[in-house]
Amino acid sequence: MPLEIERKFLLPEYPEELIRKGELIIRSEQEIDQTYLALHEDQELRVRKIRDVASGNVTFTHTFKKGFGLSREEVEVSISEGLYGQITEVHRAVPLTKRRVTAEWNGIVVEIDRYDQIDLMVLEVEFAAEGEAREFQPPQWFGPDISTDKRYSNKKVWRDLQQSRRAQ
Repeated sequence: MPLEIERKFLLPEYPEELIRKGELIIRSEQEIDQTYLALHEDQELRVRKIRDVASGNVTFTHTFKKGFGLSREEVEVSISEGLYGQITEVHRAVPLTKRRVTAEWNGIVVEIDRYDQIDLMVLEVEFAAEGEAREFQPPQWFGPDISTDKRYSNKKVWRDLQQSRRAQ
């Protein structure tokens, strides 16, 4: 099964100055609606609706992930809009929504997620190998490393969102 190897950082502020100086080059922006279908221990199933901000193109995905920490097994497949609609209609869950900016900094691709429903910004960097991920020295502007902090996992944030909806 393919591996996703990444480090995550709690981004303290959006890097406007780096973008203005041309040190951080934006490659794409997406609006993502993410709904979890099943969560069990270190496994998850989710669907996403992804809209490219520049083109308006919309795609839909179904993803299985297993594991926790720097390396996780991940299988992602494209699905149709009809299938996505059926799945989300059955679950009636509130999707976690975020804007993802994919950018390049010093030859490294970074993804910045700005969440809509909560005050949270996360920066992710993916790697080809776990050793490469461990050796990576992040700049200070990335913020604290939260790669193994479950409080910031998307599934935890999504679960909290569902519980706050039920409490209303």
